[in-house]
Amino acid sequence: MPYFRVTIPDPDLPADVQCALAEGLTRLAVSVLQKSSARTIVHINLVPAGSYFVDGRPLTGNRDAHVEASLTLGTNSAAQKAAFIARAGELLSDVLGPLPRSGVALHELHPESYGYNGVTQFDYYRGAGAGAGAGAGAGAGAGAGAGGTGAGAAAGSGAVPAAPAAH
Repeated sequence: MPYFRVTIPDPDLPADVQCALAEGLTRLAVSVLQKSSARTIVHINLVPAGSYFVDGRPLTGNRDAHVEASLTLGTNSAAQKAAFIARAGELLSDVLGPLPRSGVALHELHPESYGYNGVTQFDYYRGAGAGAGAGAGAGAGAGAGAGGTGAGAAAGSGAVPAAPAAH
């Protein structure tokens, strides 16, 4: 259940470029982090260049971007996270052009402190692990495909899965 916020100092960024970023990040969430596309949210945050500072000064004359992702703690390996950061950086450059500096930050949140559609990730995994296909995450679009019962085997005891799982 990743949430991506992409901050770009360009309030006039064309809609097709915004869509390309959203689609690209969603594809990476699925292919690299093994997440469910139905539970992936991308928020494009366009800000005036005068509100985006590098080295203590407003960014002028260049485009930049920063991606922050909220992920459930313990659902991805270090290798998956490193691969995502590298590929997201490539995506930013491919879609936005050369960037003097861009960043990608993955924030891992404890499953009891993170939820989707009113259900914590802890309860989502516990419901999926108990074989409750219609349990706690199914109403959130997670009942089918990689987002539903795929985490079940890893969460059989009600604990958060240690191995990567789709969510």
